[in-house]
Amino acid sequence: MSKGKVVVLGSNATRIETRGGYWGATGQYLNETVVPAMALIDAGYEVVMATPDGTPPTIDKASDAPAHFGGDVAAYQRAKDFYANDPSMKGRTLASILEGIAGYDGVFIPGGQAPIVDLMQDQQVGEILRHFHAHQKPTAMLCHGPISAIAALPYAREFRAALIAGDPDKAEDWAKGWQYAGYRMTVFEKAEEQVIEDTILHAKIYFDMPFALGLAGAVVDTGPDFEPYVIEDRELITGQNPRSDHPIAKALVAALDRKVGHA
Repeated sequence: MSKGKVVVLGSNATRIETRGGYWGATGQYLNETVVPAMALIDAGYEVVMATPDGTPPTIDKASDAPAHFGGDVAAYQRAKDFYANDPSMKGRTLASILEGIAGYDGVFIPGGQAPIVDLMQDQQVGEILRHFHAHQKPTAMLCHGPISAIAALPYAREFRAALIAGDPDKAEDWAKGWQYAGYRMTVFEKAEEQVIEDTILHAKIYFDMPFALGLAGAVVDTGPDFEPYVIEDRELITGQNPRSDHPIAKALVAALDRKVGHA
């Protein structure tokens, strides 16, 4: 019998705007999606993947390698098999989650740069996050995943548009009323982002994650580049980078166990 149910909010984005009017290929990171999902299932929780259009996320090619599993080829293959074949990863719409949202005990949002494109400005993501905040249900976000917290803003789309337009003052005006203002959180750090821009995108994105979250009212704290780092503040659990996959999984399972009475 399941201990409870956790929704994984995935992105459908496959490209991201970059400076100069270009687009770069993007997606969701394999390890960031699968490692926590498998940990949740192993701990006795039911996992449900949901995306804006109901189809599974595209895995970012940059993450499709054993290097993101500590060089463990067997672990990498298990992850690929899980993502391709496990029923939990098949995907359903965000609207279907909202219809039965009271039945979900936790939410997890993995990274890759894809959430910058769609999840951070998706109104249904905002509705989901407002529910979890109001009921203090465990809410975990990894790497670029924490930028999805912006969706809970009343004017998330306008906030994002102002950032892309290079108008932080206007963005700050649009950020009023954010439910996570004053929360401590971590996210993919600017120096880490630069590595991705230089070696994978070969272009610059319009804004960095700590700046955006700080502008909205978060207290952003980051650890050493590409080292595991997780912060818990009230119901919110955030991890800084891909290597934080196992620590955030452990923290989320523990928070769920406390919340649903299985500690």
